[in-house]
Amino acid sequence: MTKPIKPLPYLFFIFFFTSLFSNAATPIEDLAKRIAKPYAKNIIFEQIPGNNGKDFFGLESKNGKLLVKGNSYNAMAYGLNHYLKYYCNTSISWYKDDKIDLPKVMPVVAGKVNQEARVKNRFFLNYCTFGYTMPWWGWKDWEHLIDWMALNGINMPLSITGQEAIWYKVWTKMGLSDEQIRGYFTGPAFLPWHRMSNIDHWDGPLPKSWLENQLALQKKIVKRERELNMKPILPAFAGHVPQAIKTKFPNAKITDLGTWGGFSEEYYSHFLDPFDPLFKQIQTAFLEEQTKEFGTDHIYGADPFNEVTPPSWEPKYLASAADVIYSSMKSVDPSAEWLQMTWVFYFMRKDWTNERIKAFVRAVPQDKMTLLDYYAESTEVWKLTESYFNQPYIWCYLGNFGGNSMLVGNLQTVEDRMENAFKNGGANLTGIGSTLEGFDVNPIMYDYVFEKAWSTGKTDVSNWTNNWANRRLGTVDANTQAAWNELVKEVYNKPSQLGQGILVNAKPSLKGTVHWTPNPKFNYNNKTLFGIWQKMLAVPNAAHQSYSYDLVNIGRQVLGNHFIKLRDDFTAAYEKKDIAEMTRKKEEMLSLIDDLDKLLATQPSMLLGKWIADARKLGKNALEKDYYEKDARMLITVWGGKQRSLNDYGNRSWAGLTGDFYKKRWQMFLDDVLLSAKEGNKFDEKAFKLKTYAFEDKWLLEKQKYADKPKGNSYQLSLELMHKYAASVN
Repeated sequence: MTKPIKPLPYLFFIFFFTSLFSNAATPIEDLAKRIAKPYAKNIIFEQIPGNNGKDFFGLESKNGKLLVKGNSYNAMAYGLNHYLKYYCNTSISWYKDDKIDLPKVMPVVAGKVNQEARVKNRFFLNYCTFGYTMPWWGWKDWEHLIDWMALNGINMPLSITGQEAIWYKVWTKMGLSDEQIRGYFTGPAFLPWHRMSNIDHWDGPLPKSWLENQLALQKKIVKRERELNMKPILPAFAGHVPQAIKTKFPNAKITDLGTWGGFSEEYYSHFLDPFDPLFKQIQTAFLEEQTKEFGTDHIYGADPFNEVTPPSWEPKYLASAADVIYSSMKSVDPSAEWLQMTWVFYFMRKDWTNERIKAFVRAVPQDKMTLLDYYAESTEVWKLTESYFNQPYIWCYLGNFGGNSMLVGNLQTVEDRMENAFKNGGANLTGIGSTLEGFDVNPIMYDYVFEKAWSTGKTDVSNWTNNWANRRLGTVDANTQAAWNELVKEVYNKPSQLGQGILVNAKPSLKGTVHWTPNPKFNYNNKTLFGIWQKMLAVPNAAHQSYSYDLVNIGRQVLGNHFIKLRDDFTAAYEKKDIAEMTRKKEEMLSLIDDLDKLLATQPSMLLGKWIADARKLGKNALEKDYYEKDARMLITVWGGKQRSLNDYGNRSWAGLTGDFYKKRWQMFLDDVLLSAKEGNKFDEKAFKLKTYAFEDKWLLEKQKYADKPKGNSYQLSLELMHKYAASVN
């Protein structure tokens, strides 16, 4: 008979498990392994308490190791990034596929570096970013972005992934069918505008597998964000309901919110009056279900009336509505705080008078509502509203609409405005943030903004730009510094605007543009930008990923700007009925588009193929894959709505999109204009417009495969194109 095993002493188990878990890596150590793997074993993180309530970090080299101290993992991550930027000359992109270039020998920190955060809150993301950039992301994409956020000190990320799975459970419990609920949701890429109560149904119904996938993804997202000391901003109910709820609650006070973006009545959103007893019932059901799945950090985003008209403009109504929305949150979570974007206070300023804004925001208890000054690089709402009538607010840089690929920003103005806000914006200025609609271009602006959250005072923009140039190249180079300073002075001097984009991306026309987007205007001489490109290309075949990205990013703008001149030359030849010159200019225009497409193809973040491949990966079967691809194609081209008022709003200068969709539109146009000139007829713009619509609708359903991996050398191709266009760019 086998003898029974005697239980090991209790203290042995205590020792064993303590030893086991003491060797487990902390979240900040895991981050270091992902971001700076060659250095990770030589980095020691030490968490120490702060003495004044502020986030802080410290750096020093000790016994061949880098010691990173801080009061939290978030602060230590920012400290690590400070080391990577200012000692290693390394830039970390927000994309997982961008290579991280590190020096072979780990640099030494001379002396000690200690720095405090200037503000306690650092906010990031925008509802729209979840459509224009992240709808097809998987966990690896999110994992890297969360690392990027931590490295930039962000501690208040908008976290709205997966909410449709919560709503599905809520609406099911309230008696709606599977078909009614999933048909209420839009297609995946359009969910941001559904979440903001702008449209319902468009490109739905949403597949059930999408709900399950996103629910699981959100659980990973919020878990990691919390591990790195962030407070995820989860959604709350703001009044948006399915029209079908009326069949279950016929006496509910529900109104439609009218047209938005040119969408017809079948896509209108519907709003439940906050004073209806059903409002609190829905809020309770949603927050309880959401907390069960994702937990809570007690900060909730709720944005009623975004770009739509409330049932009443009476200040008393607006105040009562705000009071009910907040109190319904508080009844579920006594520690609830409300985060509200205030884009609408800028966008509909004529309607949102100070009397109405004050009534709305002051109806919420003091310090229980934080307001995002959404587009402060252009219009600072805090200045228009007596610092938001003393409610806490966060100064935000937007910088990008629709994910448009346009070199734009206003760095010195941002510096001046932020410093003025720190000085004169009131004690209720609690943070800095960014509310960009899409990633890809102008990383300089976002790097600058989040460094200001840790600055000690005014920043010398020129010196800061020199350091930026160093880490983009990976070394100190006077020529590159001069190029970047010129870029900041000459190009980054104007805020981004709605609907920007190069003319290549616009619907073809003989003059100007036929649609409000894309707007290709720029406020500098393209020859100046070309000269900056030349300066950067004077560095022999720099290997840094960030530098090759910059070469392509600037090159696509140079070529895009030059396309305007070629189009205008074509039009001048048309007006003279010079067929030979029209033919030459047509070939030059199409050749430029081909050159641009090849240049874009060298960068991993500039590929239509990746956008589509990522969308298709989420499909569980061929039908779902095709559906996701169509949805992905639609957002960045026709957008939606019978009136097509948002056509090309999300335009991108991407390889594949440029060489196929945009080129074919222009080729059709140039051929038709040439034909009309040869036949002695006036070009029929209205007929061509309809022809364009037919082409676009057909393209949405195509299944052409585009490269999803970069091809070619960014530096070599940039150099070739610089020489090719040197004589003609002016």
